[in-house]
Amino acid sequence: MSIKYLWRDLVRIGRHTCAQDVKSDIINCEDDYMPLALVLINTEIGSEGELLETLRKMDVVEEAYMLYGVYDIVAKVNANSMEQLKDIIKWNIRLLDKVRSTTTMMVVDETK
Repeated sequence: MSIKYLWRDLVRIGRHTCAQDVKSDIINCEDDYMPLALVLINTEIGSEGELLETLRKMDVVEEAYMLYGVYDIVAKVNANSMEQLKDIIKWNIRLLDKVRSTTTMMVVDETK
């Protein structure tokens, strides 16, 4: 993919250089960057187990764990593009019954 004049800003995501579109705010990367995010989820009281099982059955969720503390569940989501990641969170996770709120944390370095 080439960066054309419509691209507003170059964005660094970890070691990857990406471009942000002027009109749509879509972020695209030239290299093989596959965005990875940890989605922190607050649920309705008592629905953590049910929601955790639902998330674990979703193809778009690599891993999901129940937590104690400010958040109830963390889900690891990997996508092919930033646009796909945004859609997964918006349409597959946030719209689930009993999800009260989400906070998305983008992973910038996967060094093990």
